[in-house]
Amino acid sequence: MLALTELGQRLRQERESKGLSLEDLQKLTKIQKRYLLGIEEGNYEVMPGKFYVRAFIKQYCEAIGLDTDAIFEEYKSDIPSTQTEDMPQQLSRVRSRKEIPQHTKGVSKAYDYLPTVLVVAGVVVVGIIIWVIAQNIVSDKNKEQANQEAPNSEVQQSNTQEETNETTAKNDNSKSEDEQSAADKKEQEKEKAEKEKAAKEKAEKEKAEKEKKESGKQEYKEVQKTGRSATYALSGTDAFNLEVTSTQADTWLDVKNGKGNAFFSSILKKGETKEFDLTKETEARVNIGYSPGVELKVNGKAVDLPFDSSKQVRQVVTIQYQPAEAQ
Repeated sequence: MLALTELGQRLRQERESKGLSLEDLQKLTKIQKRYLLGIEEGNYEVMPGKFYVRAFIKQYCEAIGLDTDAIFEEYKSDIPSTQTEDMPQQLSRVRSRKEIPQHTKGVSKAYDYLPTVLVVAGVVVVGIIIWVIAQNIVSDKNKEQANQEAPNSEVQQSNTQEETNETTAKNDNSKSEDEQSAADKKEQEKEKAEKEKAAKEKAEKEKAEKEKKESGKQEYKEVQKTGRSATYALSGTDAFNLEVTSTQADTWLDVKNGKGNAFFSSILKKGETKEFDLTKETEARVNIGYSPGVELKVNGKAVDLPFDSSKQVRQVVTIQYQPAEAQ
């Protein structure tokens, strides 16, 4: 490797301080790497000629930000001077104006430019013709497209308006139907509530009249008591309805008619009520296993148990029934 000249050392130090490699510098200056390396090493023999040496050094300095004139002045001893013979060979082959005869100079120059002028004129004419044709084609195409789109646009606008009208009409109809449906439903609910209220009032009125009528005639009196059993006579009424409710605890309950046929024979749970229609019977026997908290009603009217439940837990009540019509 050749020793660096002062100029080459200065250039390399400046390049490296900029963080540039020879490859980076080659990209910036478009100068081959081997020529850049030749500048740093002072190996100008690798250059095409002295003219290129000065030109490459100038580009090198400009790429790394050095003042070219100052560098050329400071290191003029390291930079070869340019001679006429060092100019590129292709440039030396160009004939000078003095070598061209003066009487043929103007004619030759005109003939040199004539082919170029003709070519340029031809290109311009062809370009103008193409442009005119293209404008006509585009204009015709736009007119045709406009003629096609106009009816389509009108049809589309008409269809859109019709769809909008239909949608609006459907929405209005739907809204009207919904409102009518809601009104009908509300009216039906009102009628149903009124009917239920009237039916309830009628039932309560009939029940009150029945109880009033039965209470005026009904007679429930004790006939006999023995041990834990008691017999009662029910008269003055055309109905015999019995209700048994346990309010304190579960109890055994057995209800039979005079013939021994059972209507109920099981546990009566606390809070439970059993109802029996015994109108067709002449006698009913009620066997209560745990009498505390047990309530009896005959035709909706509460009747007392025959014995004190604290003293007699199990009680048997027999009710003999004689309809008012048979009396």
